[in-house]
Amino acid sequence: MPGLADLLLSVPAVLWAITFHEFCHGYMAYRLGDPTAARAGRLSLNPLHHLDPIGALMLLFFRFGWAKPVPVDPRYFKNPRRDMLLVSVAGVTGNFLTAIVFGLLARFFPYVFLANAAVRQFVILMILINLGLAVFNLIPIPPLDGSKLLYPLLPSYMLEKYFWLERYGFFVLMILLALGVIQAIMGPIVMFFFRLILL
Repeated sequence: MPGLADLLLSVPAVLWAITFHEFCHGYMAYRLGDPTAARAGRLSLNPLHHLDPIGALMLLFFRFGWAKPVPVDPRYFKNPRRDMLLVSVAGVTGNFLTAIVFGLLARFFPYVFLANAAVRQFVILMILINLGLAVFNLIPIPPLDGSKLLYPLLPSYMLEKYFWLERYGFFVLMILLALGVIQAIMGPIVMFFFRLILL
C-alpha cells in the first residue's frame, strides 16, 4: 500500500494513464471510420469522461486497474477483425509510449530527475502506473484489451465460445485478483519493462 506522498503524486499519473488509454482507443476507432466515441463525447482528454471509480482506485492503490471503456461499433469498420485489433492495441500503446517518454526524460535530463525527490518519485510513478495499466489490459480475459487481440487469431468455431466467456470475464478477473494470480504474473513483467526503460 503506497504512503500518503505516493498517493498524492499518483493521482495525476492515474488520471493521465486512464484518460490517454481510452482516448487512444477512441481516436484509433475514429480514424478507422467509427464516430461512436466522438458522438458520445469520449474523444476527449478530460479524465471525468473516462473515470471508472473502482478501476481508478485499483490503479491508485495497487498499480493496475481500468477505466470506463470507450464505446466502439465495429459495423463502421471496413475490416472489423483487423480494425478491432488496432483499436485494442491503441490503448496499451499509449500507456507504453507514456512510460517510454518519461523514461527518456529521466535518462536525458538526469539533473532534473535527481534534483528533486518529488519530481523523481512522480516520474517513477508515471512509468509504473502506465506500465501497470498496459500490462493488466493485455491479459487475454474479457473485457480487457488482451481478449480482443485474440479475435483475429481464433478460428470461427472458437469465437462463439470466447464471446460466451465475455459475460463472465469480469468475475473471472475478480477471482484471479483475490487469489493473487494476476499480481504474481504482472509484477515481474512490469518490473522487467521498468528496468528496461530506465536502463
